[in-house]
Amino acid sequence: MFEYMGDRLSKAIKNIRGMGRITEENISEAMREIRMALLEADVNYQVVKEFVNKVKEKALGMEVQKSIKPDELFIKIVKDELVSLLGGEEVPLNVLGKPAITMLVGLQGSGKTTTCGKLANYLRKKHAKKPLLVACDIYRPAAIQQLETVGKQLNIPVFTEGKIEVNKIVKDALKYALENGNDYVIIDTAGRLHIDEGLMDELVGIVDVCHPQEVLLVIDAMMGQDAINVIKGFNDKLSLTGCILTKLDGDTKGGVALSVRHLTNVPIKFVGDSEKLDGLSPFYPDRMAERILDMGDVLSIAEKVENVISQDEAETQAKKMMSGKYDLEDFLTNLKQIRKLGPLENIIKLLPQARKMGLNNININPKDMAHVEAIILSMTPYERKHPEVLKASRKQRISKGSGRDVAEINRLLKQFEEMKKMMKMMSSGNMKLPF
Repeated sequence: MFEYMGDRLSKAIKNIRGMGRITEENISEAMREIRMALLEADVNYQVVKEFVNKVKEKALGMEVQKSIKPDELFIKIVKDELVSLLGGEEVPLNVLGKPAITMLVGLQGSGKTTTCGKLANYLRKKHAKKPLLVACDIYRPAAIQQLETVGKQLNIPVFTEGKIEVNKIVKDALKYALENGNDYVIIDTAGRLHIDEGLMDELVGIVDVCHPQEVLLVIDAMMGQDAINVIKGFNDKLSLTGCILTKLDGDTKGGVALSVRHLTNVPIKFVGDSEKLDGLSPFYPDRMAERILDMGDVLSIAEKVENVISQDEAETQAKKMMSGKYDLEDFLTNLKQIRKLGPLENIIKLLPQARKMGLNNININPKDMAHVEAIILSMTPYERKHPEVLKASRKQRISKGSGRDVAEINRLLKQFEEMKKMMKMMSSGNMKLPF
C-alpha cells in the first residue's frame, strides 16, 4: 500500500535537493508532482487541494537554517501535513466497561466477520481481555458458521442462537457474557451490498439495546472515493466512533486512509495488514506518514519482535552474538522466532529506505527457512554447538536426515561462520556501518 504514491512523493522531494533555499520557483515542480501523486492514489480532490496549499504556505513561510538542508525541511513539512491529514494522533479503542461492547458494521465483502476474530485476538493479547463473539448476521448464508470457525481457530467463544430476531440475540449474549466472565463483547452485524433503510433500522435497534462503547465501520481500503459516501451514510445514522480499514496489505492505492478523517472526522482505529487472524494493527498516523515517505516504521518492527521474544531473552542472545559464543542452537531458536513474526518480506518493508533499496518487492520463500531448520534439526545437540566437527561422514548423515544436498549444508555453515565474524567485528568496533 502507498508504494506508488510514496515513490512519487520521494521523487518530488528529491528535486529540491541541492537547492540553496526554498522558493516558490524551485518547489513549483515538487508541488505539481505531489498533487498528481495524491490524485492518482484516489485521494479526494478537495483534500489534495488543501494539503498542497498548506505545504506550500508553510514551506515558503519558513526560514532555512544553515544546519538544515532545504529538502530536509521540506520533508518535515510534508510529513507533518500527512500526519495531520491522517488524524494527528492515535485514537485508542475504548476497553472500559463490564462488559465493554464493540459493534462492527459495514457492507458485505469488507471482511467484517474475519475482523471480529482479529479484534478479539488483539484484545486478548494486548489487553488481557476475555472476549465473546456474537453472531448477529442472520441473513448471509454461512455467516454464523464462518464466525464459529474463526472462534474455534482462536479458541474464543461464539454466542449464537441461529436465525432469530437480532435484538434478542444481543440481550441474551450480554446475559451470557456476565454469567461467564466475558469482559469484552464483539457483535458481528449483517451487511448489505449497499446501504439501505432496513439495514440501518436493524443496526440502530442493536445500538438502542446494548449501547456499545464502540461502533466501528469495517471498510475495504480498495473501495476508492466511494468509501467516503459509505462512511457518511453509516455515520449519519449510527454516530461511528471509528473505522477499521481492511486489505491494506493488498494492491491498494491508499487514498481512503488520507481522505477519511479529514472529510468525515471519523478516526481510523485499526488497519488489517494481513489475512491471518493476528493481522490487525492499531493505526498510528505518524508511523503511516513515515511509511509513505519511505522513512520506515522501526517502532512497529520493535512491537512485533516484543510479541515473540522477551527483553531478557533478547539481551542474552545479543551478549552471545557479541562474545562470539552464538551457535547453531541459538540460530535455530532465532529462526523459529522470526517465523512467528509472519512473512519476513512484510518486516523488511518497514525498514527505512526499503523502497529506495528495492526491498519492497522482495519475495522470501518460506520453504527456504524450513530447509535451513530441517538441516539444523538433523544435527545432534553437540554438532549444533560445535559445527567445526562436521566432517564429510556427519554431513552425509545430516543430508539424509534433512533431505537436503551436502552442498546446501556447506553453504549454510559458510554463511553462519561469516555472520559470526561480522558480529564479532561489529562488537569490537572494527567494522564501519554503511550509513
